[in-house]
Amino acid sequence: QVQLVESGGGLVQPGGSLRLSCAASGSIFSINAMGWYRQAPGKQRELVAAISSGGSTNYVDPVKGRFTISRDTAKNTVYLQMNDLKPEDTAVYYCYAETGLTIKHDYWGQGTQVTVSS
Repeated sequence: QVQLVESGGGLVQPGGSLRLSCAASGSIFSINAMGWYRQAPGKQRELVAAISSGGSTNYVDPVKGRFTISRDTAKNTVYLQMNDLKPEDTAVYYCYAETGLTIKHDYWGQGTQVTVSS
């Protein structure tokens, strides 16, 4: 069993910054990728950023240049540095991790609220 523990969400003014953290623990054999999804009111959950085992990163267009995803493989922890936050970034952010070699497993955090408002 793998658990993802998220932290770092909160209320921030437009232009502010937050850093989300997500630590994976449990029966982890290997982590292929970790990242963040978000779900805003009235919208479907979307991929925000992801980082692969090889270090490749992907970002959804609206956050490119503002968000940075990183991973500490030794700690099984992924971070999302969010700068220049905008109201449209308001959402519940969910950490995820993909593990496994031949059989893939997806795990999700409980979600952390990010609210960008003045």
